[in-house]
Amino acid sequence: MPKPTKGPRLGGGPAHERLMLANLAVALFTHKSIETTETKAKRLRPLAERLVTFGKRGDLAARRRVLSILRNKDATHELFAIIAPQVESREGGYTRITKTRFRKGDNASMAQIELVLEPVNPKPKSAKKTAAAVAAAAPVAKPAAAVAGEDAVEFDALENESNAAEMVETEVVETETVVEESPVADEAPEAEAASEAESAQDDVAEADAEDDTK
Repeated sequence: MPKPTKGPRLGGGPAHERLMLANLAVALFTHKSIETTETKAKRLRPLAERLVTFGKRGDLAARRRVLSILRNKDATHELFAIIAPQVESREGGYTRITKTRFRKGDNASMAQIELVLEPVNPKPKSAKKTAAAVAAAAPVAKPAAAVAGEDAVEFDALENESNAAEMVETEVVETETVVEESPVADEAPEAEAASEAESAQDDVAEADAEDDTK
């Protein structure tokens, strides 16, 4: 018989070991708690938790996989219909091992392995974590000096903007005034030239009249 590579082997061979663990899993799912040797309980624990994970999946493929391992329809139905809904909210740790006694005769260490079917209770948050969360959520209050400085900067910026707007408006008004006054200055020489021409014509008319009278 080949020597096992990892830990002691239960029974005479690998097939015998698989059958022993399957029978122990059937008894565990049927009675919810069994007493066996500590070594068998430790070897049964990972198999039982894996089967409970398949039970939580609940699909047809998982049911066929569990039935191929347990070879017991009643235990498979118990796992999928009763045990899986009770551990739906639990993320792991579906079994619990408790040392009980030493067996009379060979003095073997005995242990009780049972399913953990109690509802999951969320852990209460500590006062330190709650205070830290409140402090992180609360807005950070700025010092009065910093607030006053920010207000002064904002006031200066607004005042500068208003001064710039006033300067722009003044420049616009001045340019409009210059544009409006420039045509009047241009029209003054033309008016003077027209008056001088009229006076010259009057002088010529008077001179013609005097010549006619003579």
